[in-house]
Amino acid sequence: MDGDTLYSIGELARRTGLTVKTIRFYSDRGIVAPTDRSPAGYRRYTIDAVARLDLVRTLRELGLDLPTIRKVVDRELALPAVAAAHAEALAVQIRVLSLRRAVLTAVAERGSTPEETEHMHRLAQLSEDGRRRLIGDFLDAVFGGLDAAPAFAGAMRSMTPELPDNPEEEQVQAWVELAELSLDPDFRAAVRLMAEEQAAEQALGGTTIPRRDIAAAVRDQVGPALTAGIDPASPRADPIVAAFTAHYAHLLGRPDDVELRRRLVTRLESVNDPRRERYLRLLAVVNGWSAPESLAPVLDWSVQALRARTRQ
Repeated sequence: MDGDTLYSIGELARRTGLTVKTIRFYSDRGIVAPTDRSPAGYRRYTIDAVARLDLVRTLRELGLDLPTIRKVVDRELALPAVAAAHAEALAVQIRVLSLRRAVLTAVAERGSTPEETEHMHRLAQLSEDGRRRLIGDFLDAVFGGLDAAPAFAGAMRSMTPELPDNPEEEQVQAWVELAELSLDPDFRAAVRLMAEEQAAEQALGGTTIPRRDIAAAVRDQVGPALTAGIDPASPRADPIVAAFTAHYAHLLGRPDDVELRRRLVTRLESVNDPRRERYLRLLAVVNGWSAPESLAPVLDWSVQALRARTRQ
């Protein structure tokens, strides 16, 4: 191609695949200015206009606005800097769209009302600071006044969700449900009661060293019995029950009697609240952790075994 050859708008259209109307539009705005005009007043362009129009088309497809494109093609702005800024803007848009999609998916799956949908949308749109305040309020309600003990400081950290900057749809849905759960006054009261009971048990030990709680002891003792298929009401369960009730008696500094076992039934039923397990499962999804082990089977077995031995 001859660099001195001049082309009409129609010839540029054939070479670039753009319409004459589009090229004239860019020309009128000074983005691809004509080099000359014919005696009849028609615009004429050099071959450089082809490359310029190809760049303009690419930048438009990438979402850049016309004033920015003009500065880029006139070299008033460096293309790498412009590209970086627009890439970041697109990343923000993608995050917003991901949040919206997650909320809409949750609405479709739950059959939510308009009010519930608005509530979920607000929770999903919270900033990082907003999410921290919401969870901080929940943890303060649950552990306030107890968090000086090392065991509870660690528990607060382990119950804190950290939604990543670019969450998966599943993580957003889990965050919304977890946030709703943390706002439930009944759930807060139930978790607070568990925390207070554990704090009282820890205080009886007369030491600042965290003591192994009863739920962990039950899990370790009862797990093998479940695997072996031992009936909780059968004589084969007696030594297993005796082992974890002895641990609880030692924890409280009380004799292993019927009253202690009845108290243990109440304690285990409190820990076995399905909302607590749901919170921990949602927390694992949000934080990208492995799903936690369910304590429900061993707690159910333990309660049945204790009830069978405390009936009057």
